[in-house]
Amino acid sequence: MREKKTRNQIAPAIIFLLPGFTLLIVFFLGPLLYSFRISFFDWNFAHPDRSVYVGLQNYITQFKSQIFQRAVSNTVIYTVITVVVKMVLGFFVAVILNQKLSGRTGFRVAYYLPVITSWVIVSLLFTYMFSGMGGLVNYFLKDVLHVIDKNIMWLADSTLALVPVVLVDIWKGVGWAAVIFLAGLQSIPVELLEAAEVDGANRWQRLTGVMLPMMRGTLVFLLVVLVLGGLNAYVPFQLITRGNPMDQTHSILTLMYRATFSRMNFGSGAAISYLLTIFVFVLSVVQLKLLRKPAGE
Repeated sequence: MREKKTRNQIAPAIIFLLPGFTLLIVFFLGPLLYSFRISFFDWNFAHPDRSVYVGLQNYITQFKSQIFQRAVSNTVIYTVITVVVKMVLGFFVAVILNQKLSGRTGFRVAYYLPVITSWVIVSLLFTYMFSGMGGLVNYFLKDVLHVIDKNIMWLADSTLALVPVVLVDIWKGVGWAAVIFLAGLQSIPVELLEAAEVDGANRWQRLTGVMLPMMRGTLVFLLVVLVLGGLNAYVPFQLITRGNPMDQTHSILTLMYRATFSRMNFGSGAAISYLLTIFVFVLSVVQLKLLRKPAGE
């Protein structure tokens, strides 16, 4: 009788879940597995039946490619800088916004406005700001501050071109990080901070001894999400540098886009996507295992 009742409860659940599972298989798992298959072929888009099986050659070619290696380097540098800066600045902005200040609601809105601003618009704005000829940044450095004697060709240098890409992400992301930190700060019982203050703890001791340990879950969440976002960077690289000069400023995703849609090399594009997927998966697992350990282990 009990087993029959359980089966009667499971049947409606399966019926309701079936449409969702169907969509998941058709639009996610299906294309995912199909692209994995493509990564082992010199894929003929017009005539898939004429595609040539090349095994791991697409993966080996990417590992040997200096352009791919540079794209990986760009992506890692971009991720490290943006994640560290956004977490540090976001935390201190959150601490300030958590104080009882007049007009703090307006400040919170002001800090969050860049987050909801269009990536396309902001990226194009930073492109104009860092233009080598007549850009706003060169104007201030040369004509206002007199730091430089001639204009800097930001976007023509493979290293300097990453500066606007990194800055636009920081500018847009600090507000979001601050909101997450603010939620974590407000979850800390005020009694703990007051007790620490009564015991003679100064601000730094309250920060390191009470606030940060109580926000461990928030820190783990934010770090993992920001790292994943950095490794999947696409829009600022595509709109600001487009891989120039000489394909030296690609991110992994813009390189994948170029291989797939500009050069119509679907096998290489699929291989790049799976190399990124494997790297992100391994890094996420390592992050979660390390950061979930209790303090002192």
